[in-house]
Amino acid sequence: MSDGRTGTGFGGESLLFLTDEQLRQGIEAMFFAYRGFTADPDRILAELAYGRAHHRALHFINRAPGTTVNNLLSILGISKQSLNRVLRALVEDGLVDSRVGALDKRERNLYLTEQGHELESRLSDAQRIRMRAAYKEAGPDAVQGFKKVLEAMMDSDMRRAYADLRETAQ
Repeated sequence: MSDGRTGTGFGGESLLFLTDEQLRQGIEAMFFAYRGFTADPDRILAELAYGRAHHRALHFINRAPGTTVNNLLSILGISKQSLNRVLRALVEDGLVDSRVGALDKRERNLYLTEQGHELESRLSDAQRIRMRAAYKEAGPDAVQGFKKVLEAMMDSDMRRAYADLRETAQ
């Protein structure tokens, strides 16, 4: 990746003219970084017989309390059947409260319970520690560049959902 000063990337080439090998190295770095990013939460989830879909559901319900099942479906990009299985477990285990919608009785609004907040906090704390350390090591220019790269990799619908979530959570 860039050192923030020279405008060079993997192998020293200009970032505008990356070779296939340099791109492959970036892809591999992303795969390994993702493994590191998910390792600590995965250990916590395994103790509870949960998976990453449970983690993502808890995260986004925490970020947007009262979100609907349909909104969560669009954010997570999983099937309705998969989400129902995840939500059923989280509701039965007392981590998520599913309430009938105030405006539309067919809707279900999702909220974390106190236990849900505690688990979500354990999971996100583990990731925040890792992310904070990486950001500190990389420096502010790299953090801004990383954010730009991530946003540029999102398709337009996901970029819009990401922006909406950021607005809602503020």
